[in-house]
Amino acid sequence: MAITASMVKELRETSGAGMMDCKKALTENDGNMEAAIDWLRTKGLSKAAKKSDRVAAEGLIALSGADNKAAMVEVNAETDFVSRNEQFQDLARNIAGVAIEAGSDAEAILAANYPGGASVAETITNAVATIGENMNLRRGVVLSVEKGAVASYVHNATAAGLGRLGVLVALESDGDAAALDALGKQIAMHVAATNPLAATVDEIDAATVEREKAVFSEQARESGKPDNIIEKMVEGRLRKFYEEVVLLKQTFVIDGENTVEQAIKNAEGSVGAPIKLAGFARFALGEGIEKKEEDFAAEVAAASGQA
Repeated sequence: MAITASMVKELRETSGAGMMDCKKALTENDGNMEAAIDWLRTKGLSKAAKKSDRVAAEGLIALSGADNKAAMVEVNAETDFVSRNEQFQDLARNIAGVAIEAGSDAEAILAANYPGGASVAETITNAVATIGENMNLRRGVVLSVEKGAVASYVHNATAAGLGRLGVLVALESDGDAAALDALGKQIAMHVAATNPLAATVDEIDAATVEREKAVFSEQARESGKPDNIIEKMVEGRLRKFYEEVVLLKQTFVIDGENTVEQAIKNAEGSVGAPIKLAGFARFALGEGIEKKEEDFAAEVAAASGQA
């Protein structure tokens, strides 16, 4: 029997299972809806779907590197406890490995083959059923250079290449690879500490710059100074803003004196060639995810009829 998109949609809405799992269930059961639902239940996939509305803001940042290329992914779960589970650690580590070839797009990573044959999406669904928590791949990024190094850093690593905060730094150069990697790791540690918005001034979102200008202008006008002085005040405050949020203009935390840009320039002597910062990425676990605040006392009171 031909499996139509509407049939897959109906089963997905009924069971809550993933689209690919629903299609497979219908195929395995010749389009019989009830049999497909039972098939999902026996595989634990329907059970996994029931957990999908629970907030997953914990988990791991995982990094993987190969030659002049590295990938970083955020794989979320519901509790910090799961991040210490070896099965979950292997899952996150392998997904990062898959991302090296699949690229930065999360949907492409999910559709790619996980080691062993199934897709990453199917493997995550199976892990949800096995481990018992909602899990998802939230995002990924891949950095590469033709010549040079892509250095990585994990802050407070849970295991090799795994932790709650990860950074990748790509440096282009014909110079010594080991020296480049050492410099890249220092810059990655700096990025972990300072969380810059962009590598250069030109890369900062124009709306962000305009918003800062508007704030600085309003602050300057309150001083009562003439317009020409206000303009200079705004320019000065904007320069200060760039020094705080632009990576190359920040003071390098490793030496506390030079800017990152100057530190890279100074390193060219030991590396033996010019160096260009080709890019960076910083993932902090759960950033931007709205977490549900639990009031345990209120919950107990409500359960006992005291609320």
